[in-house]
Amino acid sequence: MRKFAVLAAGCSTLAVLVGFGAGRAWFTLTPAQLDAARAPAAAEELTTGTIAARWPTPGGVPAGSSNGATPAPTIQPARATVDPAIGAKPAALPAPAPAPVRQAQACSNPNALGISRTVEIDTAGGPGLGMSQYRDYDFLQPGEVALTFDDGPWPVNTPAVLAALAAQCVKAVFFPVGKHASWHPAILKQVIAAGHTVGSHTWSHVNLASKPFAEAKGEIEKGISGVVQAAGQPTAPFFRFPQLRQTPELKAYLGERNVATFSIDVDSEDFRIHKPDQLVAGVMAKLKKAGKGILLMHDFQKSTAQAMPELLAQLKAGGYKIVFITAKDRVTTLPEYDAQVAPAQPVASTAKPIANVIRTVD
Repeated sequence: MRKFAVLAAGCSTLAVLVGFGAGRAWFTLTPAQLDAARAPAAAEELTTGTIAARWPTPGGVPAGSSNGATPAPTIQPARATVDPAIGAKPAALPAPAPAPVRQAQACSNPNALGISRTVEIDTAGGPGLGMSQYRDYDFLQPGEVALTFDDGPWPVNTPAVLAALAAQCVKAVFFPVGKHASWHPAILKQVIAAGHTVGSHTWSHVNLASKPFAEAKGEIEKGISGVVQAAGQPTAPFFRFPQLRQTPELKAYLGERNVATFSIDVDSEDFRIHKPDQLVAGVMAKLKKAGKGILLMHDFQKSTAQAMPELLAQLKAGGYKIVFITAKDRVTTLPEYDAQVAPAQPVASTAKPIANVIRTVD
């Protein structure tokens, strides 16, 4: 889920639109104020812009322009150095558990879109997937699409997405927010019961690139622990940075944890497009241009839930093939973060029977 978008009109101030849930608020910053606000993170953060201009060529020519483009650099940083103020990282992190053998599920719809193929990711070393940021593993063939959903689980919307996927016998990767999973564990269990892959998306969906390493690490680990506890079983070692905002140190840490980092190829922009027909049209136009890709959506969004049946129908009509992404191993949580997100034990009740206190009188 994107938290902000900046619109510049080439004047003395910049108008900034900030999103909080469904609401929006405008305020203005001078160019000097904006530069000062983002200067501390500029040298450290691995940022993303629009997909078409994310990787400029030498000489400043944007990728995809008429002047040509060169391949983007890969983002696989070396092992991060340890900040003395943070302390040394664990010498040995827990080894991941093997993934359970998946049972094939029969499809009752003979005309369904279905799954073209299933791929398994070996997450040892923390590979990066998604060509908008990582260029090492271009595993999708022309016409192939991998469906991914962020920010759930959420009442009404997530079950509606699950129903649409089930009707077309397709599977996806879900990246739940830890807090949301702790609020709605039954919905997360529905995702798992339907056979989808579940990763994680931090504990509270903050911009990790703006946080000190220790705090950002805690957000990652609490998110993993929260999702696993809500799921009632180990999940996949898959992770996506909120807003796709990361730092080399955090990417390296995920590598040490053997957690694959997911970026995207095609952004549905469902965080701002709230009319289902416009959302479907936008996604199909982007896929036609890209030819394939990991598609970012949000099961948190009502418009996405409403758009899914038509989007899947158009993917089938357009000849696209769905690739389902699974993990070779399961993620291992860290006990200190398990304890931090463990639900509080209920206090023994001394209440009277409800009938002795509350009764219907009319």
